[in-house]
Amino acid sequence: MTRLTTAQALVRFLARQYTERDGTRRRLIGATWGIFGHGNVAGVGQALVEYADEMPFHQGRNEQAMVHAAVGYARQCGRLSTHAVTTSIGPGATNLVTGAALATVNRLPVLLLPGDVFAARPADPVLQQLEVPYAGDVSVNDCLRPVSKYFDRVTRPEALIPAALAAMRVLTDPAETGAVTLALPQDVQAEAYDWPEEFFAERTWTVRRPAPDPRELAAAAAAVRAARRPLIVAGGGLHHSAAEDALREFVDATRIPVASTQAGKGSLRHDHPADVGGIGHTGTATADELARTADLVIGVGTRYSDFTTASGTLFEAADVRFLNLNIAPFDGHKMAGATLIADARAGLEALTEALRGHAVEPAYVVEYGDGKERWERRVEAAFRADEADVRPTQAQVLGLLDEVVTDEDVVINAAGSLPGDLHKLWRARSPRQYHVEYGYSCMGYEIPAAIGVALAAPERPVWALVGDGTYLMNPTELVTAVQENLPIKVVILQNHGYASIGGLSESVGGERFGTAYRFRAADGSYTEGPLPVDLAANAASLGMRVLRAESVRDLRAALREARDADRPTCVYVETETADTVSGPPPAQAWWDVPVAETATRVSAVKAREEYDRHVTARRRHL
Repeated sequence: MTRLTTAQALVRFLARQYTERDGTRRRLIGATWGIFGHGNVAGVGQALVEYADEMPFHQGRNEQAMVHAAVGYARQCGRLSTHAVTTSIGPGATNLVTGAALATVNRLPVLLLPGDVFAARPADPVLQQLEVPYAGDVSVNDCLRPVSKYFDRVTRPEALIPAALAAMRVLTDPAETGAVTLALPQDVQAEAYDWPEEFFAERTWTVRRPAPDPRELAAAAAAVRAARRPLIVAGGGLHHSAAEDALREFVDATRIPVASTQAGKGSLRHDHPADVGGIGHTGTATADELARTADLVIGVGTRYSDFTTASGTLFEAADVRFLNLNIAPFDGHKMAGATLIADARAGLEALTEALRGHAVEPAYVVEYGDGKERWERRVEAAFRADEADVRPTQAQVLGLLDEVVTDEDVVINAAGSLPGDLHKLWRARSPRQYHVEYGYSCMGYEIPAAIGVALAAPERPVWALVGDGTYLMNPTELVTAVQENLPIKVVILQNHGYASIGGLSESVGGERFGTAYRFRAADGSYTEGPLPVDLAANAASLGMRVLRAESVRDLRAALREARDADRPTCVYVETETADTVSGPPPAQAWWDVPVAETATRVSAVKAREEYDRHVTARRRHL
């Protein structure tokens, strides 16, 4: 027996947990992030000091951002390693909710350790305690329950043993992982207990690769052989499984084209003949046209979000059927599809063997190859930036970045108009290069996620692309990057407003209300336009080295300089908002945002007419 506090026991336990997959073993909890206050400073905080040689610590500025950093780290590590996050009680705990939802929506593991109110209730209420008249055992931490894949409140020291083991089980479950929360009452954290030595033994959690059922595999192979126009939809599960090589071998054998979701982009290199780009509302014309005429959609590791299916309007063929290779039965049964419940790599390898000698007709290959070439010409037109002394458009910013990066770079984004442009235009060169969080599409994700990726892969250049709206949402972790001397590259695109939601507002009859910046003059009147703020100066005040780019020529040089920088660097550029010459192609498929059914304003009436036209094309696949 070893006498330790509950917090000391937890930190020591976490330092001895490992994952293993395909013969590779790595530490499960690579480090702990923390912001301290009453509720964790004397418990987990003291324990991290006690075991500083065993558990690395990172100091954050915002609790939500700490979760984003942990998620970025976990995604870069292929979900085989993650970070823990500790907070105080009250607002420190509730600030975790958005990050937890993001982790769970994206099926990415993160361990949350919020402080909680006294279990013994010596004083009731304590500072920051929410009193619930109908329930004495409820605290603000209960709002983490619906966004966690596992939740427990450790009200006695000995209860930590089953709770900690259950938490590790969920963190390492390839089908059911996400945010895991262990709420820790502050008195229990500091309470001593005699712990069995076995609790602190090294423990290895095997990340499984379940193989497909033989009957499902035979049915899947038969479905592929019978299809004339099959299309693969590559989702994030492909990356989580590290199944990129297996996908390429399957496609090389069958010559079936591959369209990718936001999470699945990069499953094939952009220049592979079968890669037809993004699918859905933000997809390419090539992929979406193939989807409209496909008779078999092979979903691999996708959850079929509304952006992927164009809100149920994309897969139009009368005889279209779905075959879903997914490790999670919940996702495998979507779209009324035939199921192949298995690890993505194991399933693709088995399906490749079962289809030996089978390939689609050459005419189909020529068709999607021609479509791929046509779309690439549109990408070239959007990227072209010949006028060196003018402001770049947003698409040209991406084109100039495309000139700079190699297979090693990681490009991170999450919200605004950039995800759509990236999905349509970006040329993904390697499986981990394209890092767009679009399951939750959370503004403020990019900068802390870049920190997490840089911690996971310090040898790779990491780019965080943010619009001005996103930057204003959560810039504080720039201080963390400076403190840790992590050479992330932050590109701030200043377009003076919320460009994405502004365009959406206009399309649904909202007339861009509340989506542009308004400046209040001394007489009380408002005018729309640029605010008298300087985001570049703000970034510099937080310790970043800032490179201002006034033109295409400046930006080209600044991006190259930033890539070579060995310290945190920001590139600030004001973009040309009138994307009339080299802007990105418009949406190639619909997205359902309900429009006012009754209105007096002409814009809303016209928007509703257009909405009704699209709704009639919606289809439930049964």
